[in-house]
Amino acid sequence: MKNLITVLVLLITTVTFSQNKNTRVSFEVNGVCNMCKARIEKACIKTKGVKTAVWDVDTHELKVVFDERKTNVNTIEKNVAAAGHDTEHVKATDEAYNAISACCKYRDEDVVKSHQ
Repeated sequence: MKNLITVLVLLITTVTFSQNKNTRVSFEVNGVCNMCKARIEKACIKTKGVKTAVWDVDTHELKVVFDERKTNVNTIEKNVAAAGHDTEHVKATDEAYNAISACCKYRDEDVVKSHQ
């Protein structure tokens, strides 16, 4: 009986630890305002497997929690770039960048200064 209980406890413990598939990462994403924040976070959340995404307007740091069985950092960065925002490793295409609002043009120094 003791052996059966020991085996059950070990099995439950193993299953509990093996179910943690969430990965937390953070990386820089260019943007200047709350419209950018909404666009960046939406691009992340639309990525299959992403649980949470929070972008900080001041630090430009994006914090993401995702299921590593369903996606990866590269896919998330590509989706953010497709929404028009450069990341540390993936630059948005000119077409995607030009599609964002004029007040969100983070590559334009005048626009950046106007948000400070």
